[in-house]
Amino acid sequence: MLFENSQAFFTRDSAADQAWALRKPEVLKLSDAIADVLSWLESRNDIQSLRAAVCDLNGVMRGKRIPVEQARKALEGKLRMPYSLIGLDIWGEDIEGNTLVFSTGDADGLCQWTGRGILPVEWTAHPTALVPLWLADENGAPYLGDPRRALARILDRYKALGLTPVAATELEFYLVDPQSQRPVGPVSPVTGRRLDSDAALSIDEIDDFESFIHDVYEACRAQDIPVDTAIAENGVGQFEINLNHVADALRAADDAVLFKRTVKGIARKHGFAACFMAKPYGDRAGNGFHVHFSLVDAEGRNVFDDGTDQGSEIMRHAVGGLLAAMAESTLVFAPHFNSYRRLRPRSYAPTAVAWGYENRMVAIRIPGGPTGARRIEHRVSGADANPYLVLAAILGAALIGIERQMSPGDPIGNDGQGVVPAKLPPDWASAIATFESGTHVAEIFPAILRDSFVACKRQELNTFALNVSDFEIETYLESV
Repeated sequence: MLFENSQAFFTRDSAADQAWALRKPEVLKLSDAIADVLSWLESRNDIQSLRAAVCDLNGVMRGKRIPVEQARKALEGKLRMPYSLIGLDIWGEDIEGNTLVFSTGDADGLCQWTGRGILPVEWTAHPTALVPLWLADENGAPYLGDPRRALARILDRYKALGLTPVAATELEFYLVDPQSQRPVGPVSPVTGRRLDSDAALSIDEIDDFESFIHDVYEACRAQDIPVDTAIAENGVGQFEINLNHVADALRAADDAVLFKRTVKGIARKHGFAACFMAKPYGDRAGNGFHVHFSLVDAEGRNVFDDGTDQGSEIMRHAVGGLLAAMAESTLVFAPHFNSYRRLRPRSYAPTAVAWGYENRMVAIRIPGGPTGARRIEHRVSGADANPYLVLAAILGAALIGIERQMSPGDPIGNDGQGVVPAKLPPDWASAIATFESGTHVAEIFPAILRDSFVACKRQELNTFALNVSDFEIETYLESV
């Protein structure tokens, strides 16, 4: 057998007996889960290697390829990776002056299994599987610079109030030709013609790419990602696949991270590239990442529902918190240089701190429908954002609004009439500065994460500033 003594999870000494007694039910449950995973791996003798990975601040999975025989080591929290791995910039470079590198000797943290199974990956040259991990300190305490830990802390605060967020996500992406240096529409597998026009909600376009979509759904089911409807979106080769709501926001964020990785992998298998950039085409629709959420109490009742179309006071307080923290949180929702090409006036991507009922032109929409399904839709994020940070920012801000009974003010009408709302930061540099000085985000995110995120984004901004585009050269070389 590859994995002997599958129940051997902790060794104890007499000094640890009391702590062990308190943790025993939790540990035994985890030990049983490890045994189940190892049993599954035993049945998959075609899998010879695993990917052990954590999610960094940019939403990029980083880690190691390990032999399948080291599965137990990964599951039992015995792998180590440097803390600085979480804070690398988008190119995978260390952050200049990062204290995690230069004052600690680039120390390692412990990699703990998140408990989300071992996830089969069938789109690589040889079958493999992903072991999702998150970082802990040497003593086993959560490492607060890890974005998944930031969301877990917010959910602990809801749990203390007897409330559970129920969340669902909608992610948009483009299929593009991987042979082109700039994004162009893919060639239809059915007609052989390159897509060159918008096809919003086109059933024909869904049918043309059915083989790709079918494989995405099959891969998601294998990873227990709750895929729902798929549509052709407004852009050339743009699609949206919704994920069903789950009563575990940490799992919803996991689903979104894994979904993006799955779509990219399946796209390559079919000869495409999948693009989650916020705005790959300057003159076409951007890629959004919309989040729907409600809150249920200990009896399973939706506390946003008061039997009316307006929703409960708690819901409006949550909206008040979302609006209060929105400008400060914009860096989370729009974390990249390209992100700010999407946030433009008179588009479906919001630029103002506003809310409304059944209004897709505002940042916070309250959808219609049965009152029992009353929920909030947050429409600011681009598909390029980190799902853990996005859900932490949204749920953290809503919690602040509920705790302080914040008023959202008057909603914006569908005709656009109402008070003139405040604006989101208009550019990347402004968003970085607003996040850094924000008082609400300081309540939501630990200091070590905020500092790392700001340092990462400043380094990326400076790198972009050093690169002169071809368009700039063409425009100014001899004309000024």
